[in-house]
Amino acid sequence: MTTIKLGDKQVKLVAHRGLSALEKENTCSAFVAAGNRESIFGIETDVHRTKDGQFVLFHDDNTQRVGLDHLVLEESTFETLRSLRLTDLDGKRGRADLIMPTVEEYIGICKRYEKTCVFEFKNPMAEEDIVRLVEIFRREDYLDHVIFISFQPQNLLFLRQHYPELPAQILLEKWVDGALEQMVKYRLDLDIDHRALTKELVEEVHKAGLLVNCWTVNTLEDAHKVLEMGVDFITTNILE
Repeated sequence: MTTIKLGDKQVKLVAHRGLSALEKENTCSAFVAAGNRESIFGIETDVHRTKDGQFVLFHDDNTQRVGLDHLVLEESTFETLRSLRLTDLDGKRGRADLIMPTVEEYIGICKRYEKTCVFEFKNPMAEEDIVRLVEIFRREDYLDHVIFISFQPQNLLFLRQHYPELPAQILLEKWVDGALEQMVKYRLDLDIDHRALTKELVEEVHKAGLLVNCWTVNTLEDAHKVLEMGVDFITTNILE
């Protein structure tokens, strides 16, 4: 499989879980694949807390879909999860490098290729864990190159309590009444399913001084639709 060339330099492309159409999602290989594309602005990933209070990058709550074993992330130790070899794109157990990355490994790749981190707090997290994660970016000297995102409003409220100026986006599957007021109050940009977007919504969010990201756009037809609406970011598995 190859990437699909969009060729629009006005929009910022975000590689969803890395360039996950080409390499296994949320692995260092997928992050490097995205890093090697000049047109990619940011690399998105998801973080979970392990049973012993550490962090791994992974999308699902358990490993069955991409690891065959059925391990629940938040009930498993860091060592157990790191020792699991993930399946490759063909569904078979893959190369030795297909393991769950650490936050530091992800930041290191983004830094090497000068990409913005788009970092999702996956499940509801304790306030102290939100702070711990942000401070990892500070220690790695990359806090100026990250956008924090989450479906969980409380995660972003914890973020705002401690870091009022850091870029952040609220993830939504569909637009809901009252969302814009909360976004303005807490200075949260929008990151929404592209199928829920309209030109009027994009204009309304822009009028409020906020930005619009949309997920997950994987065809030129859908990309051109949201470009015509005026989005600022496109999150994608395969476009470049």
